[in-house]
Amino acid sequence: MSDQTVPESPMPATPPNGTGSLPASSPGTTEATDDFTVRRHTAPSGLRYTTTTGRLVLRREEIRDGRAHGFLPKAEIFLVAYTADDAGAPARADGRSRAQKKAVPPEPNRRPVVFAFNGGPGSASVWLHMGLLGPRLVDSGDVGAMVPAPYGIVDNPESLLEHADLVMIDPVNTGFSRVVHGGPADEFHAFIEDRDLVAEVIRLWVTRNNRWLSPKYLVGESYGTLRAVAVARRLFESHGLAVNGLGLISPVLNLSTLDFRPGNDTPYALHLPTYAAIAHYHGRHGNRRLEDVVRDAEDYASGDFVVALHLGNRLSKRKYDAVVKHLAELTTLSEAFIRRTNLRWEYMEFATELLREKGLMVGRIDGRFAGQPPRLQESHTWDDPSLRAIAGPYSAAINHYVRAELGYASDLPYEVLTGRVQPWSYRTFEGAPVDVTQDLERLLVDLPELRVHVDYGYHDGATPHYAAEYVWAHMNLTAQSQARFTHQYHEAGHMMYLKPQCRSAQLEALTALVGATPPAAG
Repeated sequence: MSDQTVPESPMPATPPNGTGSLPASSPGTTEATDDFTVRRHTAPSGLRYTTTTGRLVLRREEIRDGRAHGFLPKAEIFLVAYTADDAGAPARADGRSRAQKKAVPPEPNRRPVVFAFNGGPGSASVWLHMGLLGPRLVDSGDVGAMVPAPYGIVDNPESLLEHADLVMIDPVNTGFSRVVHGGPADEFHAFIEDRDLVAEVIRLWVTRNNRWLSPKYLVGESYGTLRAVAVARRLFESHGLAVNGLGLISPVLNLSTLDFRPGNDTPYALHLPTYAAIAHYHGRHGNRRLEDVVRDAEDYASGDFVVALHLGNRLSKRKYDAVVKHLAELTTLSEAFIRRTNLRWEYMEFATELLREKGLMVGRIDGRFAGQPPRLQESHTWDDPSLRAIAGPYSAAINHYVRAELGYASDLPYEVLTGRVQPWSYRTFEGAPVDVTQDLERLLVDLPELRVHVDYGYHDGATPHYAAEYVWAHMNLTAQSQARFTHQYHEAGHMMYLKPQCRSAQLEALTALVGATPPAAG
């Protein structure tokens, strides 16, 4: 267990904004204000650190009828910042008097800082926060050995905080983040608006905390990887704020690779290795090694299968029958099902079909999990037994942690994974695929030292590893740029850190990432 946290000052009876359980911008207040709570902690390693927890008010410059109306609040963004104490330059030992030392400008804090968020859209940062990066972890267990309610929280001996400061960000309408009173409820439910808002949170935090000369990293998961690339480009283009690295966990940078719409055959092929991997996990490939099963599926997905999909009804009956037979061998689905779908099925159709004879379906977020579907005859549902299994532990942990250990009081519901951000607008792309690969290409040119680490889960049905590999293969990258990537594969799902061995491997790789850039000379 961590040492008991001690408030910097006695906790007030109401949140620091003085409005009780209501948001800072609720009726009766004159203006939204930051409402941070600060606490000191000591990790089991001896590291002393400070948490700053609360909602940061973002503002916009209002100009109406050619006249300036000041900077008015637009959103209150919940974040948890972890900063190591005494992490700056070592104290001087040059014999100068106290008065002389006071006159010396403070050294910049060179400790790396990592900004992290999840995806969805509609997901709070709790998954990365308390599943991987932070000093305290959800005690959830893993598939086959889940911890029962009321769950628990444990120390994270491998926390990235040991090597870098952390800022966990919840976008609008996730966590405790909200638009201000009277603001458009759906204003930030869009690609560009979300990108710019998260970039503004980072710029403001860096500026207020005097961290422009610190190495800076963005870590995102799922849609958060798309957000991370877009935000990094926005920060550099608009503010000259350069990031040193990106951690992309369960990546998706081109949404067309996941879009099972008529006329787009690409996702059907790119999901095939994931189908084979999940079938393997559930014992349907005998004693074969997972690596061999996945490689066979990848070879077929990029060869005869993609050709068959592109040929459509021009494929001869003999070749069609051969494709059906081979798909049945790789996925262990019945030939009858494969014929009924004309070689094309969406992930959730696979999820409900694979273990149908057992009355079970497999998860989308993590195909290792299995559970009973809402109806046994279900052929397509967005019900997900893997998400059901982990939602309780993570919700309980974050709601306890922010109040009892971080000292932040609010009666707002902490939105872990919400649909209130839907519909999400991609109007910026005007009918083109939602794709940020050109942003990443540009970043790799503009920032020659930028490094990228990528984590994949073989049993991830939400963002399949082979879809991400397809994206890398179609990017305009030089050999030098490709060498700045590291790739790590895990025998787990979308949130591979549920598995302790995977979490350790991820943190080792992220530690290497944040340690790869030496401090700037100064």
